[in-house]
Parts: sequence; C-alpha cells; structure tokens
Amino acid sequence: MPFIPHTEEDIRQMLEAIGASDLDDLFDEIPDSLRAGELSKIPDGLSEQEISRLMMERSEQDGRPMCFIGAGAYEHHIPAVVWEITTRGEFYSAYTPYQAEASQGTLQLIYEYQTMMTQLTALDVSNASMYDGASALAEAVLMAVRANRKSKSRRILVPRTVHPDYRSATRTIVGNQGIELVEIPYSPEGGHTLTESLDAHRGEDITAVVVQQPNFFGILEEVDELTDWAHENGALVIAVVNPVSLGILKPPGEWGGAGADIACGEGQPLGVPLSSGGPYFGFMCSKQALVRQMPGRIVGRTVDRDDRVGYTLTLQAREQHIRRSKATSNICTNQGLLVTAATIHMSLLGAEGLARVAQACHDNMRKLKDSLSALPCVEPQFNRPFFHEVVMRFELPLQDVVRPLVAHGLLPGYSLARDYPELGNALLVCATETRTDADIALYTDHLAKIIDRQGAAACPAAPKTA
Repeated sequence: MPFIPHTEEDIRQMLEAIGASDLDDLFDEIPDSLRAGELSKIPDGLSEQEISRLMMERSEQDGRPMCFIGAGAYEHHIPAVVWEITTRGEFYSAYTPYQAEASQGTLQLIYEYQTMMTQLTALDVSNASMYDGASALAEAVLMAVRANRKSKSRRILVPRTVHPDYRSATRTIVGNQGIELVEIPYSPEGGHTLTESLDAHRGEDITAVVVQQPNFFGILEEVDELTDWAHENGALVIAVVNPVSLGILKPPGEWGGAGADIACGEGQPLGVPLSSGGPYFGFMCSKQALVRQMPGRIVGRTVDRDDRVGYTLTLQAREQHIRRSKATSNICTNQGLLVTAATIHMSLLGAEGLARVAQACHDNMRKLKDSLSALPCVEPQFNRPFFHEVVMRFELPLQDVVRPLVAHGLLPGYSLARDYPELGNALLVCATETRTDADIALYTDHLAKIIDRQGAAACPAAPKTA
C-alpha cells in the first residue's frame, strides 16, 4: 500500500484555507497546563531500513522451533494468496463499515464470512466478530442468560474439560454480573464429561451447559447425550468448537435431537498465523430464535428499489448504535482484518479441502501418539477417541524431558501441571497437517535419547494404554 505524506506546500495550503498560521493553532483551545510538553523519553525516529532490521532481529529472537503445541492455537498451512489479498489496501485499511454506501465490498465480505460460518456450524446466524475464543465464550454465556427467560438462576454448568483460559476469562467477565459458573468433573479414564456428572444437577434451575468439542484434552465428548440432557432439563447448550475439526466432525447445529443453541470458538485455525500469540479472532453462531440477543454486528443482504443487491449492518445491538441500557454487548470494534483472511482461507479450501486438512491433522496425531507410546516411560493418559491432540503421561519429571527437547529446537507440547495438577507429569501434544513423518521421527528419536539418559530402567513396567 503506497504511503503518500503531505508536503510542506500541501500543509501550507490547507492552513491558509482554514485561516490558521501554523499547526499549533489547531490545538490552541487546549490549556498549556494540560499539554504534555516535550516527549523526552521517546527515542529518535528510525529510517525504513533501520525499522526493517529491528523488526527482523526481534522476530528472529523467537527462532524457528518445530512446534507440537496446540492448546487452542494451531500451526496450519496458510496458502500464500490468503494474506496477499488480505493486505491489499482496500481490505487492509478498511475499518468500520458504518456507511453502507461507501463500504459495500467490506460488507459483502462479512456477509460471505457469516454465510460460511453458519454452513460450518449448521446454525442459522453468525456475527462478525469477537475478540478471541475466550471472550466469545463469555459473550455466549451472557447471551444464554438473556435468552433463556424461563431460567432465573443464572447458573451455567462448565465442564473442567473446557479450555482453562476460556473458563478463566469467562469467570472474569461474568463473575460480577450475578452469574455462577459451576464446574463439572471429567472422567479420569476417558478425559471426557459424563452425563452421570450432570445428573447431580438434574431437576435444578440451570440456564445453560457448555460443551467443548473436541475438549481441551483433544478428547471427543459425547455431544449428543450432553445436548439432550441439557434440553431435557430446560438449559441452553453453548458449543465451543474448533472450526477445522468441523471438516469431519458433526457440527453443533446437529448435536442431539435439537442441536446446540449457540456455538463459539477461536477462528485462528482459519488462515491466521500463530504470530507469537495474536491477534486472533473469535466467532459466534446461534439459532434464529436467539438472534436478537446476539452481541456484535450482523450484516444483511437485500435489494434496492431497482433490484440491485446491497449489504448493510442490521440488528445492531451495540451501545454505539442504541441506548446503552438496551445494548447486548460493549464490544467496540471487531477483528475485521482477520475475518477477511478467514473468509479467503475458507473460500480457497472449500468443504472438501477443510475435510482433507482435518483428516491429515488426525492422521498425523495418530502416528505421533503411536510413536511416542512405543517408548518406555510414556503412555496416553486417556483411552477415548481424539482429534489432533492427546495427553501423554511421563514417568519422568516433565522438566527433565521438556528442557532438552527445547534445546534441540522442539516445542514438545503444553504442560498441564498448572491447570490439571492431578494428572502429574502430563503433556498435551498436538500434530497438524504441517507435521511430516520426518518431524515425528525426529521428536521420537530425541525423546528416546533423553529417556535413555534419564534412566529408562527406573520407569515402572506397566501395560500400555490403547
């Protein structure tokens, strides 16, 4: 995108046109006592060449390790054309499409995004967009409380298999609004939520039940049973889903007899790079009956009096558009650029491409699980079907395994010690379609050598879990 600064002559002509002698006259109404004065701590400006070198040096500090970490953010292949188009000026510099007559391109793209997301989740409506997956879950909880008018308890059942950061963010956002999050335990054998655990709350006033599929451990939940249990007990169902997994897994709109009521999650797997932690974007879809409780913006498609197709913002539920007391959310912006990338990414892959990516992820994870399980001191923690993440349990101290692998340029997985101390030396390991057989062999070989040096004989002989 070209950068064309104002010349001194441009500035002089503009000042003359408004009758100002210099730029300081534009701020003369600000009292001297409120002015910051000289900004002495701001460093001198750098040239484009110097800035490029500085940013390159900082990016290289991260290195280029081989990543086997998932835990909510995933390394996927992104076709080059995705960001080549996304960073074109008409997308890159566009912001809020409030003026429909000047924003038809942006509005059409958002409409296409919403259409793709409803097809992916098998639900009726989608917004665009949320900050990230964690805040999207919090907004979904608030939406469920508003929508389930038969429930007065404001109690939400949240299994411990839901991403711990999602649970933490949701608790922070809704905890002071009179909403109670009730944690549900998971099966120690399967790593999934049992309907028997929900039965302890049968007959109680429950507003909603959260179900993550696949859950944080990568395990597949019994979504049909959990959904039907919630609806039989008068609760709404909030699905937290990985959008790539929906290439091969049943979409939330088809769970149980009536489908989930709201679906949300992290959109990063759809064409957004890891980028050292962000920015990412969240998504939210729901049934048509709940659309007026949906936060954020929704784009609609219509025709004018000459039958020309047009796009515009509709059902605007933000405090910028309506009375603050009537607003459903205080979200004041969106992740429009990332939604642009996700829309292009999904349009390139299509349904078949997404299914192939999901299948390749799962196949690679099966190879990695089998390869690691063949080593002494290592075995799967749970015995149920999974998607592209698995919890592996080590009979050696985890730090003695992770540190040398990191030193060899491998990020072996996500330690569960902080969030699930009861699992002991457990590592959440992930493989996507970007991992090759050689990558898996390299990981396994390095780990085998580390275990050998640590003393595999010290590991208790135990039958391997399937």
